[in-house]
Amino acid sequence: MRIQLLFLFISLLILNSESLNCNGNSPQGHPSDLRVFHIDSPCSPYKQPNTVSWESTLIKDNARLQYLSSLAVGKKPWVPIASGRSIVQSPTYIVRANIGTPAQPMLVALDTSNDVTWVPCSGCVGCASSVLFDPSKSSSSRTFQCEAPQCKQAPNPTCTVSKSCGFNMTYGGSTITASLTQDTLTLTNDAIPGYAFGCINKATGTSLPAQGLMGLGRGPLSLISQTQNLYKSTFSYCLPNSKSSSFSGTLRLGPKFQPVRIKTTPLLKNPRRSSLYYVNMVGIRVGNKIVDIPPNALAFNPATGAGTIFDSGTVYTRLVEPAYVAVRNEFRRRVKNANATSLGGFDTCYSGSVVFPSVTFMFAGMNVTLPPDNLLIHSSSGSTSCLAMAAAPNNVNSVLNVIASMQQQNHRVLIDLPNSRLGISRETCT
Repeated sequence: MRIQLLFLFISLLILNSESLNCNGNSPQGHPSDLRVFHIDSPCSPYKQPNTVSWESTLIKDNARLQYLSSLAVGKKPWVPIASGRSIVQSPTYIVRANIGTPAQPMLVALDTSNDVTWVPCSGCVGCASSVLFDPSKSSSSRTFQCEAPQCKQAPNPTCTVSKSCGFNMTYGGSTITASLTQDTLTLTNDAIPGYAFGCINKATGTSLPAQGLMGLGRGPLSLISQTQNLYKSTFSYCLPNSKSSSFSGTLRLGPKFQPVRIKTTPLLKNPRRSSLYYVNMVGIRVGNKIVDIPPNALAFNPATGAGTIFDSGTVYTRLVEPAYVAVRNEFRRRVKNANATSLGGFDTCYSGSVVFPSVTFMFAGMNVTLPPDNLLIHSSSGSTSCLAMAAAPNNVNSVLNVIASMQQQNHRVLIDLPNSRLGISRETCT
């Protein structure tokens, strides 16, 4: 009896569907009803051919679930990160920051080795960006007076005739002159009133991030210091592949939602370069061999600035010359039956099919073995691969080992200042 009823029910459904007019209402429909069709229904103008498989549908479902997950975490203090290469034509990583009331959106570069945030402002002379912050359109914008404590914390502070605070600084090969301003900064769903930043009035050079910079260093004007009560001096980030054009990376702010199982190493303090995140690198392994590096090439020395830092603004890892030469020579020795050539600024390149050794950075308390994507850079044709490291430049940073953004891509890097530790774990965010 149940089978007969089921057959009758299905038959009625078929008869009813056949009686539907794809261009009108169903016979029993209310005049205000909107017809709803499945996308592959005979009535749908978007009906796909019969070649659509369950595999492709499953892929679409996975993408949909990823989108729903992003909505579910919308109230978490996670700020999306993108590579600036295809978005603002810059090798830096960028986040969306909203400044002012009402908010004016800016795509600012993340920089873990700088403190003060700065953006180009209306009337700026020499700023290359067409996107400028206009403080006159923000009801919450104020300039700091010279007697304000924040003015003394700014780099190279100046005082105008009207007693308003300004500062000037160099960044790469560029210089900026800015007014020290306070306004509401909004990241994800968190509004940060009275945030201190530089409003650039004049700029020279070509190395500035077009729409500004957000400082994530350890100094008093950094995002981490100004939001100490909110985010407890804790954050982490995952940088996507530099070729990615989407905001698939994340900046997580605060101790909540940080990875629990993560390898860590102690953070070191250098009073002379207080913004930087120093760690103790104790060795480098190529393949299964710990490379013979002079101890002073890796040693932490606050007096000279020597040591090892993690930095989001440098693209390729730089090692002090004795360390780099030792690593490069062992790397070349293990690439058998192939001669190294140079390409651009890289001196250890190979063409064709080559088996490359692994490289492991050894820190106090943790080792980080670089996957091939973090170790090698490929020519535009794809036929040549190079070791994506170089010797430190012969300048003030010649004593500094810098673990740079390419070697950090698709890893979660945790900065936990209350516990004085840096952590790192593998995480795909491309």
